[in-house]
Amino acid sequence: MVTFLLERTAPLSQDEAWRRLTQWPRHGENVPLTRVTVVPPGPTAEGTLVVARSGVGPFRFDDPMEVTVWRPPAEGVSGLCRLEKRGRVVRGWAELEVRPGPGGRARVIWREELRVPLLPAPLLGTAARAVFGRALNRLLRGA
Repeated sequence: MVTFLLERTAPLSQDEAWRRLTQWPRHGENVPLTRVTVVPPGPTAEGTLVVARSGVGPFRFDDPMEVTVWRPPAEGVSGLCRLEKRGRVVRGWAELEVRPGPGGRARVIWREELRVPLLPAPLLGTAARAVFGRALNRLLRGA
């Protein structure tokens, strides 16, 4: 098991940072060898299932994540989304938070706990921080 924290300050409003962070299919565009679908399609709410399918050829697996907390940012209130990982391969949770930052910018916090059988924690932690850190940067840039 590995737990990691990513923090960024973005020159965006809280609402715009939240919108970019929770466009689930864009996560797949920014994580190598991954495609993301949402069930049911449409606006996210508690109970929405976000499924990341990763891999190549016969070496693929699904990472289904259920939205258990969905609280978009509001005036003076931070936004928070919690996803519980429900898959056979990847377990754990992720929390995406958007807070007011300095100078009207948005402060984004990504916390995650990952459990992947047979992967040593140091390798998993290093890979997760690199892959998800890059994805977070790209999501916030709109790239």
